[in-house]
Amino acid sequence: MRLLIIGPLEGHISAAGRIAITRGARVAQADTIDRALATLRSGNSADLLMVDVRLDIARLVDSLRQERISVPVVACGVGSDANAAVRAIKAGAKEYIPLPPDADLIAAVFEAAVSESHALVYRDPKMATVVRLAEQVAPAEASILITGESGTGKEVIARLIHRKSRRAAQPFISVNCAAIPENLLESELFGHEKGAFTGAVARRIGKFEEANGGTLLLDEVSEMQPRLQAKLLRAIQEREIDRVGGTQPVKVNIRLVATSNRNLEEEARRGNFREDLYFRLNVVSLHLPPLRERPRDIEPLAEHFVRKYSELNGCAPKPVSRAVWQMLNAHSWRGNVRELENTMHRAVLLATGAEIEPEAIMLSSGKAAGGGEAAGPGLVGRTVADVERDLIIETLQHCLGNRTHAATILGISIRTLRNKLQQYRQEGLAVPPAPAEFAADLTRVAV
Repeated sequence: MRLLIIGPLEGHISAAGRIAITRGARVAQADTIDRALATLRSGNSADLLMVDVRLDIARLVDSLRQERISVPVVACGVGSDANAAVRAIKAGAKEYIPLPPDADLIAAVFEAAVSESHALVYRDPKMATVVRLAEQVAPAEASILITGESGTGKEVIARLIHRKSRRAAQPFISVNCAAIPENLLESELFGHEKGAFTGAVARRIGKFEEANGGTLLLDEVSEMQPRLQAKLLRAIQEREIDRVGGTQPVKVNIRLVATSNRNLEEEARRGNFREDLYFRLNVVSLHLPPLRERPRDIEPLAEHFVRKYSELNGCAPKPVSRAVWQMLNAHSWRGNVRELENTMHRAVLLATGAEIEPEAIMLSSGKAAGGGEAAGPGLVGRTVADVERDLIIETLQHCLGNRTHAATILGISIRTLRNKLQQYRQEGLAVPPAPAEFAADLTRVAV
């Protein structure tokens, strides 16, 4: 883990840094928020920021958001000042660590703050075959294309490949090509010079340079526009990139992994994706089967998510009832592992008895639990716009407010979904909040 401490490195904060080092973290330090931002822009990325609560955490979080630097923030301060902790959390910090530091507390907070859904959990033979092939090709330097429906675990496999590669000690950098607006993706990938465009307040190192020496994951590369595809092809061929507004090429040394939920060969035939880029990416191909085709993975994954979200919410894991197992095994899982994760997250929060019972399970309406089509009562007499609105809102609720996951299940682009939600807000309709606020709402309901 790479930890960046922001604030004067004195007393208890330096002790926290030493604890992090003993736990295997690489620690850097910046006295001020401006110096910390400069460090992050320069390509010295971090997995976690630990910030002195006396600094302007709100400004830091806002700057990170505006410059699309995705890294969690934890605040720290002397004593157990409740007001300071509340201010820090409201400003956007994920956690508050009281000082002097407790080694176990710091280790737990660090782990929780940087943990993501990267656990590789499987039992089905189809998935075992994919994992064996991924481990076999991981030590090579060849580009790898991972395909499969959204939510099948493509990024998890990409991270496995990195861990098993000769670059494992170097950075693994991921960029979601579908989640970043077209006009910003070029800067995100290749970086920019100060003044290159409105809002370019300083030089920013892109993901290619951040990943130098390591692995770069281009998630959902099929969403990239043709002009950017050409620039990506040149970067792969020449092993160098041009920053936006730059005058000199920059050499890079990366291992490239790309994912797509589309058939890129078919997209190339249709003219939607450059054929020469497809062949550059597809040196080795891995295809992840959907969850409905690997049913033996459903139960171990569900149990994993129950443990994960029980621990996250500070409650003891509850066993899953037989009736729930029947529901889960009969469901079609259009959203694959991601849909199952959301389902079990909600179940942990809503279960009230000794077991997780069917009342705590909310499945998507595309298929009934028994596998048949779900009936849609009361559709006759309603407009298409009304039905579409209800479907979008219900799907967003199902995904705990996650816009990217909802767009995947709905089969529309994230841009289309955002436009629809903006329209609904303008019409005065309530739109489900983003994931953090949604989880808080569900927790209050469960309590």
